[in-house]
Amino acid sequence: MKFDPKTIVLIVFIGVYIYLIASKKFRGLVVWIGASICFIFNILSFEDILHFINWNVIGIFIGTLIIAELFVYSQVPALIANYLVENSKTVGMAILLVCIVSGFLSAFVENVATVLIVAPIALELSRKLKVSPVPFLIGIAISSNLQGTATLIGDPPSMILAAYERMNFNDFFIFHGKPSIFFAVQAGAIASFIVLYLIFRRFNQKTTGMTRVEVRTWKPTYVLIVMIILLALSPLIDPEFKYLGGVICIALGIGSLIYHYYRNSSNARAIIKRYDWDTTLFLAGVFVLVGLLEDQGIVDDIKDFIVSITGKNPLGAFGLIVSFSVLISAFICNVPYITAMIPVVQKLSMDINGVGDGCHYLLVFGLLIGSCLGGNITPIGASANIVATGLLKRDGYPISFMTFVKIGLPFTLAATIAGSIFLLLVWQSC
Repeated sequence: MKFDPKTIVLIVFIGVYIYLIASKKFRGLVVWIGASICFIFNILSFEDILHFINWNVIGIFIGTLIIAELFVYSQVPALIANYLVENSKTVGMAILLVCIVSGFLSAFVENVATVLIVAPIALELSRKLKVSPVPFLIGIAISSNLQGTATLIGDPPSMILAAYERMNFNDFFIFHGKPSIFFAVQAGAIASFIVLYLIFRRFNQKTTGMTRVEVRTWKPTYVLIVMIILLALSPLIDPEFKYLGGVICIALGIGSLIYHYYRNSSNARAIIKRYDWDTTLFLAGVFVLVGLLEDQGIVDDIKDFIVSITGKNPLGAFGLIVSFSVLISAFICNVPYITAMIPVVQKLSMDINGVGDGCHYLLVFGLLIGSCLGGNITPIGASANIVATGLLKRDGYPISFMTFVKIGLPFTLAATIAGSIFLLLVWQSC
């Protein structure tokens, strides 16, 4: 019996996606089971696997995750958040500032790690004042998700976009002589933090003394700064973002972990034990499955479907991509979605009459903004949201789906609309 490779790949991808919608567990294993099925049917080879996986992105992810763990251990982020609380006049302003700091940290540190860093500050403050920590932790989670989009190392979708578009660390700030993704996110941040201010302003109690935070070590902070500087300089050697970013992050991450092992072996072993291998395998496996989609022509089919809806109108395509991305990522993981859609959007931009670089980047940047910010709508849209709601449940504050949406939805709409307007003003040049 003859099997159609295209049909098998499509069935496998849909099956894996359905599982990812239904469960957050064993994502890496399930993605690779899907890849193994394609391997059994001789649709995938070992050479294809090595080719499809973007090893530069994997290296950046591994290295930054290790450095983030060491940064959390150092207590420096908690010290910063604590300082802001102690120097704020009201609880509402204190939590708003903590949310802003959460966003800043998540531009350089993985979002879940950011939530774990600053959540204890909000929980302690709410306990002292006998107020519910629910809006505080929701604000911290969605602020972290927002700013994780702003830089190359903030979140896996940004790393994935950088890989496909050959964007280096600096390109997230200024790209082709124009303000880039970082500033689109900041436009969204200003709008969304106004929403948080309106929510938090009713907490007008005076702040009280917090438990003093002692910094364990400043070395991870220095390593993080060195990593950012080296990534900023890396385009001088690797202008096409092929390998150097991964080498820098892996070297600094593993080197720091080895040094930490000799200083505190028990904690270093705990960091190794906690390392998120499932997400690492998941990210690599998604590259393989999406590579198969493109190889079998399914990406072209999706592109043709979008064209049949929007025609070759760039504004119509932009609106559809952003709105659909927000809707999809509100309920499912944005990593496989954005990895599959970037090749679609690239081909779509080539199909639009009179296409220029501005129109191309308008569409791909819109895809990133929509797919990353949409996860802020629901408690299951992003890992940071799941962690925040889990911490609340542990402390006796289980929250409903709609409780989260009442804060997440207006926050997301404000951020997405403001960020999209910025992109249209800067990049609509077709």
